[in-house]
Amino acid sequence: MERIEVNELAKTGLFQGNPIDGGVVETNISWVILSKLFAFKIKRPVKLSFLDYSDLQKRKQNCERELVLNSRYSSIYLEVLPIRYFENSWVIGEGQGKIKDYAVCMKKLRNSKKMDEMLKKDLVQYSDIRNLATVLANFHKKAEKVRKPFDLGQAKNTFNDLESVRKFVQEECGVQTAQKIDSSIVWSNDFLEKHLQRFEKRAADGWARDLHGDLHSGNIFLYKDPIIFDCIEFNDSFRQIDLLYEIGFLCMDLENFGRADLSEEFLSFYSKSLNCFEENEDMELFKYFKALRANVRAKVYFLNAQSDIDPISKNKHLEMAKSYLYQLFDYQS
Repeated sequence: MERIEVNELAKTGLFQGNPIDGGVVETNISWVILSKLFAFKIKRPVKLSFLDYSDLQKRKQNCERELVLNSRYSSIYLEVLPIRYFENSWVIGEGQGKIKDYAVCMKKLRNSKKMDEMLKKDLVQYSDIRNLATVLANFHKKAEKVRKPFDLGQAKNTFNDLESVRKFVQEECGVQTAQKIDSSIVWSNDFLEKHLQRFEKRAADGWARDLHGDLHSGNIFLYKDPIIFDCIEFNDSFRQIDLLYEIGFLCMDLENFGRADLSEEFLSFYSKSLNCFEENEDMELFKYFKALRANVRAKVYFLNAQSDIDPISKNKHLEMAKSYLYQLFDYQS
């Protein structure tokens, strides 16, 4: 589907015989239609270096995979449904007409309970963090172990891809900001080589598991029983990671919001249920993984700024990118 068709579906389409009458939220790789009771996630027809949604069958398969993977820990995922067009009308679900695409149907949750929104309003309590730590630890304990050798070259490339935005960063933010990228890459290469044996040992010991892969506050709802959603389905290697890398993302995110206290509370309570720090050296690895997550977030926001034609929006992306880049630099001390 194209953007204009998704907007038509949201405004005029039907689901279970009722008007959808929803709004559309767009990300880099999907559209989400939010109706009164349901959310419908539709994959954009894109092909990138790390995912392929370029044809209808691939989008269907990824929808089905998203349903299965997220159902491991979330009850909001309901089913994968066809999107049909018949006699100038849009319908989600079974019926007449050509299948134009597929949608993952979910229960709609309250935006006010989304963790990132609650953090902005200083509404997240220690009790919320403890509940979340318990839910995550229970999921992680059951997650399938992935025993694949640690790949030093791949690890270096993952971090060093930040260099791809260096020219843009220098043009927009100045030489000093761009030089933070240079020194960070040198630091990362040295760190990976120095701690190579420990990375290899953790991989051999089964600390890499089939997890969520994108565990930040925007993918969590803080009800009494926390709800996690939107794991990575399109690339197994992004999801099959060390536990330290998984929880490092959430801790880094909390620290970016200025809530190091919540990060510490999460780590402390999580570790009581599942201690993934076997050696003292593991705390250094954890810090590295937080830096890597800050690296990836900085790159994403710089790329968003690079492609944004609206000056106000571009500025917001640049400010977010710089906050993550400076955070990455702080982790190196």
